[in-house]
Amino acid sequence: MRGNDRLGKNLNIPLPARKSQLIVVLIEPEIQGNVGAVARAMLNFGFDELRIISDGGYEFEDEALARSKHAKKVLLDSEIYHDWKSCMEDISLVIGSSGKREYGEKISFRHFVMPDELASRLMGVEGKVALVFGREGIGILTEELQMCDILVTIPTWEGYPILNLSHAVSLILYEMHKALCDVELGNQEGLPKTTFANRLLDPELRRMIHEVSDDLSQKVNVQEHKRAGIAETLKRVIMRGMPLDDEAHRILGVMKQSRDALNSSMEEE
Repeated sequence: MRGNDRLGKNLNIPLPARKSQLIVVLIEPEIQGNVGAVARAMLNFGFDELRIISDGGYEFEDEALARSKHAKKVLLDSEIYHDWKSCMEDISLVIGSSGKREYGEKISFRHFVMPDELASRLMGVEGKVALVFGREGIGILTEELQMCDILVTIPTWEGYPILNLSHAVSLILYEMHKALCDVELGNQEGLPKTTFANRLLDPELRRMIHEVSDDLSQKVNVQEHKRAGIAETLKRVIMRGMPLDDEAHRILGVMKQSRDALNSSMEEE
């Protein structure tokens, strides 16, 4: 089966369940390719609700559809609004994103949070949340920022702080998804099949690692007073990596072979 075929099959996996209903809002996007890339980034992290504010309406062209790849449905199901008021009418919380971190007098208005802090705050929130991104050229206007409840900024280098639209969307949605994974990994089908949900080692394997580390330290050719330190170092280095059960089995296999080889060598002598 080709990669694209597998991906098409995976699209049947349900989107992650979240308490809040996050909606990405683009204000007067200028570049079709960016809009397509935004749709792709959204679906990458399990979001599929897109709204566009454009007083002249908005039509998706071939470039947007091509850049969206398998996320075309995000574009086709999106909602187009002619103004801010109608777009935000059913929204409970409006979050504006900006790379314009002015200082001086304006700092009293623009109190930004970082993406990870925003993600943490939203974990317990219910209701519709709008995450707003501005125009590629000038971003979100001051009067629009004033209508936002929270402002978020990505900690870029001050010498060149403005990100590409789709990159900014990706980074913030990544933090949203990561916060969900930290809590729900292993509980939802749509979250990645990684091993973090069952991260802690089986107690019996932990006991065996300690036992074999002690055995191995007794077989190496070192001064007697150093053996305890070697055993402790082995245990700490292995356990610091928080090995999974299958990783621990492989480590133990190598350690046991090393121990047995040293035993054989000592018997031959």
